[in-house]
Amino acid sequence: MHPRVLEVTERLIARSRATRQAYLALIRGAASDGPVRGKLQCANFAHGVAGCGTEDKNSLRLMNAANVAIVSSYNDMLSAHQPYETFPQQIKQALREIGSVGQFAGGTPAMCDGVTQGEPGMELSLLSREVIALSTAVALSHNMFDAALMLGICDKIVPGLMIGALRFGHLPTIFVPGGPMVSGISNKEKADVRQRYAEGKASREELLESEMKSYHSPGTCTFYGTANTNQLLMEVMGLHLPGASFINPNTPLRDALTREAAHQVTRLTRQNGQFLPIGEIVDERSLVNSIVALHATGGSTNHTLHMPAIAMAAGIQLTWQDMADLSEVVPTLSHVYPNGKADINHFQAAGGMSFLIRELLGAGLLHENVNTVMGHGLSRYTLEPFLDNGELVWREGPLASLDEHILRPVARAFSPEGGLRVMEGNLGRGVMKVSAVALEHQVVEAPAVVFQDQQDLADAFKAGLLEKDFVAVMRFQGPRSNGMPELHKMTPFLGVLQDRGFKVALVTDGRMSGASGKIPAAIHVSPEAQVGGALARVRDGDIIRVDGQLGTLELKVDAAEFAAREPATGLLGNNVGSGRELFAFMRQAFSSAEQGASTFTSALERLE
Repeated sequence: MHPRVLEVTERLIARSRATRQAYLALIRGAASDGPVRGKLQCANFAHGVAGCGTEDKNSLRLMNAANVAIVSSYNDMLSAHQPYETFPQQIKQALREIGSVGQFAGGTPAMCDGVTQGEPGMELSLLSREVIALSTAVALSHNMFDAALMLGICDKIVPGLMIGALRFGHLPTIFVPGGPMVSGISNKEKADVRQRYAEGKASREELLESEMKSYHSPGTCTFYGTANTNQLLMEVMGLHLPGASFINPNTPLRDALTREAAHQVTRLTRQNGQFLPIGEIVDERSLVNSIVALHATGGSTNHTLHMPAIAMAAGIQLTWQDMADLSEVVPTLSHVYPNGKADINHFQAAGGMSFLIRELLGAGLLHENVNTVMGHGLSRYTLEPFLDNGELVWREGPLASLDEHILRPVARAFSPEGGLRVMEGNLGRGVMKVSAVALEHQVVEAPAVVFQDQQDLADAFKAGLLEKDFVAVMRFQGPRSNGMPELHKMTPFLGVLQDRGFKVALVTDGRMSGASGKIPAAIHVSPEAQVGGALARVRDGDIIRVDGQLGTLELKVDAAEFAAREPATGLLGNNVGSGRELFAFMRQAFSSAEQGASTFTSALERLE
């Protein structure tokens, strides 16, 4: 093992010892010697099976049958989740074939950030993660289940499912992906049309045609954003079947993997003698593995929020410093848009997860000695799934990348370090995704131009007021202010200005997510402006230095003068409309971005 990986793992174990032990005591106490449904009162049990067919009712009365909860984020408005429409019936049939039962335990909401981008509904996005966690808990609360299958893919959905599932950590649980849509037009072409539209050089009709050729069929969007990062991390953590993440929907192999997930989760139940619940899989080592894989692939910056929140749900105290220290020693092995031109299907074809995991294991950057849904040992995940005469089999994955423009071995990495940088200075602490930013653009020192709304920046651009070097300060976008929406509406305008030769950067207490691109952006800045963070006192013309190479975020203003300034007033009118008023209590409860921007953090700390 690499000494830095061991060092971070050991201090994570030490820091989390008390909270992790309390968590394990909780889930081990919740586990029982036999199916919980066998201890229910007769009326309770009868309610729990009343909707089942005769065959399933009879199976559930026999305690040697496993009852598997299906929790799904299906809706047919999201391309990524539309394929889940048919999964429950596939799963139920697969379980009946082996004498077990599947019950659709509950659905969770699933919103699409791509649809709500720049709209008021985007302010519910991060909040939806907490709602999904709560929905998952409600679904699993009936004490009828021996195991669970989680059906979810996109941005806040997998983290929400994870948080909810981990609070029922005594249940064996497998995450079941749906797969990415097949490739449309190239990501470069899509980005070029967006930028030309921002400059007024492409019509709205051209833009719409381009977007519909990009997002064109069922399945996950093909760029390497939060959704596909979720899938990669679930597999590296051993919560998917090996090689399951990036198989396209509605294919025989996809269906075979779904059926096998149903079979495999029953093998992990007490009835089958190989009891392995999710709370014993997600530990300090598997979390470190997830962060290593995040860095090695230049994954979504959203996971600097999600992984600490997920970790805390398992009693583990993961910090940004842990993530930053790993980033220094983890090489970048893949270039998938927005870090490169390829999409996730190209990544899969070049060698995919089996090649990536083999390389990281070989370099001592991943813990092999971990539990997974396939049993003990991460080396099982160097295998790839295939159909052999209709039967699902696993074979050794490729030993060499088929395209080193997309996926490389450790010996020829794109960069000797990972894709994320912790930014720190007198403006606070944040993160930057440097893997997508060219080296010559990673350091910007320029006057601030302060905004509190994305549309204001767009209007300033169109009025010709931003034809200069500047650092855009977009404040009052943190979790307590307006729910921390993603801020991609600004990206095309800032990209145009960078291409025109201006030095531009972004500093914000908001999010940019997995689609963070070529602009140096210090995001998730904490403390946020709403709670008195330094961004609330920045003024137009203040000199700011954003240094993505050193990881510094400095305001060059006399300290006494700065401290004497009155903080700006926060947003007005953002707390009503589009249902935002319903979530006021959640916004008030959010922890800082570094603590996962979670409404659960303080409650979990008290419990553990």
